[in-house]
Amino acid sequence: MNIAQKTVLITGANRGIGRALVNEALRRGAKRVYAGTRGALTIADERVTPLTLDVTSVEQIERAVGEVDTLDVLINNAGIALYDDLSDLDAIEQHLAVNLFGAFHVTRATLPLLKRSKGAIVNNLSLVALAPLPAVPAYSISKAAAFNMTQSLIALLAGQGVTVHGVFLGPVDTDMTRGFEIPKASPESVAAGIFDGLENGEEDIFPDPASQSIAEGWRTGAAKAFERQYAGFVPVLG
Repeated sequence: MNIAQKTVLITGANRGIGRALVNEALRRGAKRVYAGTRGALTIADERVTPLTLDVTSVEQIERAVGEVDTLDVLINNAGIALYDDLSDLDAIEQHLAVNLFGAFHVTRATLPLLKRSKGAIVNNLSLVALAPLPAVPAYSISKAAAFNMTQSLIALLAGQGVTVHGVFLGPVDTDMTRGFEIPKASPESVAAGIFDGLENGEEDIFPDPASQSIAEGWRTGAAKAFERQYAGFVPVLG
């Protein structure tokens, strides 16, 4: 998947990793970047088409996707991360609404376009999808669920020409990690790592130093072996 002359849709594109992904796609020669945001977005590049897109609104998703003629790459980047202690059900539901069901609904809406182009889906996950961070358990639950969905999509869409990629992000210097005094990767370096992984055909993308430290162990471990084994039960679809 070479990004040059491709059409890309990025959710949560107004700041942080999303904004860096927009800039990186443009730097790599994308033909068109659809930037999904809940608010206004100003980028002085005629290749960027802003889309009003709240991923918790099915109506907004359908309206936004209706403005997209062709699509090669979907990047499900929109997400929230709030401190909680699992005492508030609303916090869990809020995380699931954005981080799991938001990605699910956008994927479902864009899938016909991606099947037509034999394109790719990129789901921005987190290392907490593999092991929870107790300071943000609702976020961890939502990312674990989104990871499981990603694994299922990898198998289900393999016979339909659409590749699916999970991105395991370590700490990144964005608003989400404000308050964590730990080493963090820059959004720009992470965006470059995500596109590098996509262009290299990596199913599991580890785009920053923290995530790269476990990459080899994950790819050769028992959990990945089970994922491949279970994928064999999915019949090849036409």
